[in-house]
Amino acid sequence: MFSKILIANRGEIAVRIIRACKEMGVATVAVYSEADKDALHVALADQSYCIGGPEASESYLNENQIISTAVLAGAQAIHPGYGFLSENAHFARLCRKNGLVFIGPAPESMERLSDKAVLKELMGGTGLSVIPGTKALSSVEEAGEAADRIGYPLMIKACAGGGGRGIRLIRTPDELEESYFQASGEALTAFGDGSVYLEKYVFPARHVELQMLADEQGHVVCLGDRDCSLQRRNQKLIEETPSPAVETGQREEIIRVAAEAVKKIGYVGAGTLEFLLDQKGNFWFMEMNVRLQVEHCVTEMLTGCDLVKWQIRVAAGIPLNFTQKEIPMTGSAIECRINAASCGTLRMLHVPGGPSVRFDTCLMEGTTVSPYYDSLLGKLVVYARTREEALRKMRASLCELVIDGISTNIEEQLQIVEDERFASGNYDLTFMGNR
Repeated sequence: MFSKILIANRGEIAVRIIRACKEMGVATVAVYSEADKDALHVALADQSYCIGGPEASESYLNENQIISTAVLAGAQAIHPGYGFLSENAHFARLCRKNGLVFIGPAPESMERLSDKAVLKELMGGTGLSVIPGTKALSSVEEAGEAADRIGYPLMIKACAGGGGRGIRLIRTPDELEESYFQASGEALTAFGDGSVYLEKYVFPARHVELQMLADEQGHVVCLGDRDCSLQRRNQKLIEETPSPAVETGQREEIIRVAAEAVKKIGYVGAGTLEFLLDQKGNFWFMEMNVRLQVEHCVTEMLTGCDLVKWQIRVAAGIPLNFTQKEIPMTGSAIECRINAASCGTLRMLHVPGGPSVRFDTCLMEGTTVSPYYDSLLGKLVVYARTREEALRKMRASLCELVIDGISTNIEEQLQIVEDERFASGNYDLTFMGNR
């Protein structure tokens, strides 16, 4: 096991990783920008170093500065969290070159799986059903020919990255050219890669993903499914596990097929297979996230498996000590993402409590929310024996959560969980557009 880990991230995920390390007896090193000098993750870590200015490019994306800091501090490994450098194969290779372990998949694996169009072709050979689509497109003319062949409506998507960027819905041929250049331009700005591909638009559908965990010894487990259909502009708002749309027998089968697929491609680490579930109950593979997901904690609440600790153990070469049959998946867990709607300084924070209520956050009184980073303030998660009880617990917890001094989306989240369609479990990706 590592004796010291550097966390190459900020916010609530940096706090989450530091806490896991403390419980494992592992020393921690925080890095921070000038804007984050008073942040909670800085205060909690055993060592902390300022690595640059407030812009992410000056600090949290500064690969050489992070590597130098890790070597200086005597860390053996780097945990990238999610976002920033978490899916950067060049950074993972740089870690290896400098004698550091990147807590995540190997750079070769990331390179092979980073192109979503290539990944879909690879997964199609494992037994998973893949949405009809194209490889990376070389021109808008090629896109037009492919669109005519596949048929409208279509989605155009960035080959790299994630987070809902570089995605456009194309309903008619008249929308193709503008959507092509918009998606490509957004992808280039966000990920440094403007390549895009087309896929058939599956509609109506739900967004259901499977949390996978694989070790170096070839053991693969699936920690259940998450329903992430509550989205606005491809940004997730609420996640729950298990999905109310998936029946037990169907769940067991997709878990079996997904585990075999992950084993076939030789993946090691925590990863997520993302699917569209159509109204006929068909799972259509979309993409794989080769990192820890923002919504990992809702899975932890259901299964009792600490994903961050197991990421660290797997990176250290420790095999999984449990099998698929030993993973408890009873009850229901729901997560609401609490986002800032404005910048400001936190005057007062009250966090709800009680059995099986969790709030992962970086907030403390006096915290200033700046315009430089993502708006996520925290994730409110509850667990109960039934979905109905979990919904009641989430309503009560949202009513109790107080974040004063910063405008948030707490009220909107409360409206969603009180909505009859969400309460019934009969919702899909159109939910926010129909509210």
